[in-house]
Amino acid sequence: MNVLSTLSVYDLIVIAVYFVFIVIAGLHYRNSKDSEHYFLAGRNMSWPVIGFSMFAASISSSTLIGNAGDAYSTGIAVFNYNLMSIFVIIFVVWFILPLYLKSNIYTLPQFLELRFDERSRYYFSIITILVNIFLDGAGALYAASLVMHIVFPHASLLLLAAIFAVIVAIYTIPGGLSAAIRIDLIQGIFLTLGSIVLTIILISKGGADYVADQWNNGLMMHLVRPLDDLSVPWLGMIVGIPVLGFFFWGNNQQLMQRVLTAKSVDEGRKGVLLTGFLTLLTLFIIIIPGVMAHKFFPSLKNPDMVYPSLVIKMMPVGLVGFMLAALIAALTSSLSGLLNSVATLVTMDFYVKIKKDATSKDTIRVARITSIIVLIIAVVWAPMIGTKFSSLLKYYQEMLTMLAPPVVAVFLLGIFWKRATNDGAFWGLIGGAVLGVINLYSKLKFGVSIFGHIHFLLTVPFYLIWSMLIMIVVSLLTKKPDYTRISPYLWSKADFHKETLELRKVKAYDNYRYLSYGLIVLCLITLVVFA
Repeated sequence: MNVLSTLSVYDLIVIAVYFVFIVIAGLHYRNSKDSEHYFLAGRNMSWPVIGFSMFAASISSSTLIGNAGDAYSTGIAVFNYNLMSIFVIIFVVWFILPLYLKSNIYTLPQFLELRFDERSRYYFSIITILVNIFLDGAGALYAASLVMHIVFPHASLLLLAAIFAVIVAIYTIPGGLSAAIRIDLIQGIFLTLGSIVLTIILISKGGADYVADQWNNGLMMHLVRPLDDLSVPWLGMIVGIPVLGFFFWGNNQQLMQRVLTAKSVDEGRKGVLLTGFLTLLTLFIIIIPGVMAHKFFPSLKNPDMVYPSLVIKMMPVGLVGFMLAALIAALTSSLSGLLNSVATLVTMDFYVKIKKDATSKDTIRVARITSIIVLIIAVVWAPMIGTKFSSLLKYYQEMLTMLAPPVVAVFLLGIFWKRATNDGAFWGLIGGAVLGVINLYSKLKFGVSIFGHIHFLLTVPFYLIWSMLIMIVVSLLTKKPDYTRISPYLWSKADFHKETLELRKVKAYDNYRYLSYGLIVLCLITLVVFA
């Protein structure tokens, strides 16, 4: 589809002006006077900035392009990933986030070292770097390239990916997280407003009638699916998605690094809860529009093109350019975040360990070099995604299923079970990785998982339980840890009770627990209405 001729000169001007604005704003907000400002924006961010920034970064290629495409193919069941993850977000806010913030860490692998030892830190850091580059980075560039490929069909995906990489690099590499987090705030607001406008337009053109018809016929508008459903079986909602959700929201350096910029635990908690509320909104501004697309484009061959097609074909002149720019910028905003994430991991988890006397200037220089290398790798890998996987969402899900459970197992047992030892954590991670490699080999060699012909979400608890069992057995067979040393990194019932008493003095609208209750109620209502 060549839509370049259908775009007005106003749309093209809007796209150009938007990207110039983003680059200028990013350079304006740069702050690299020392390591803490470059990597964590000076740890002085308020909850609205954190919330919108996290939301923009979470609206990655798999969320925006992938979810709309999957909704087009199978209905709103894909929203279960977001819905169930909101419960995980609340869990992280209550029990996990305070430990991260009080530990004064730069990276989540660093937290594992504080709780256990360097082996766990290095393993998780390497896994995070690989996920950031090959899943998040390449995926974001691939999705952004797909959008612009329908505007410039004669340009190769590789060329388009390279162009977007340069745009992001211009403001992210010099400015660090200070620039990335504020640009994400702007793009998160623009994308949300633009998506709401698009949804209203689709409703006015008959989209609501189509949705109502689907509601009464078949499963397209239902969240709870049969056990043999190919998209999201109901059991997978319970045993699979929460584990993947914990990895995405609780162990994701790219997202949690934004929370580590909070000026207080309370600001961090409210920021993450704001992200939860915005994530709930994706049902109405991303998922349902994907279903509505059937009315307007009944025979799209590539489901990943659903959302871009809606933007280009359904929005009025001027708004098309704005929304295309916001769409692409949102996809590349996740790239800006992961660049800072990988740069922080390489610098803080490896470089400063090797060069003990490294200055802030040294670490920032290494971070910038790392960002350039990461961009080059992601650009080269991005075009391969479309040739090796049926859709962007399937690519992301298949990889995450094998990588996430062992990490989640170690974090959960490490925080809530004080008897967990250094050896237990390390071998739990290694055991989970070995099982993942065996399963991947089986699927590539024989075309079937070692768990049989079951939905990939149902394989998640096998990985989780396997890693937990290894960790428990090895921990019980090895020396008890020094409880005095590790106590700051353990959840404490006494501290939780003390906080409960203190929160009685806080007004409901300013109390993160009441805000959490409100979010839970909205999620339950959504689940009941669309069950």
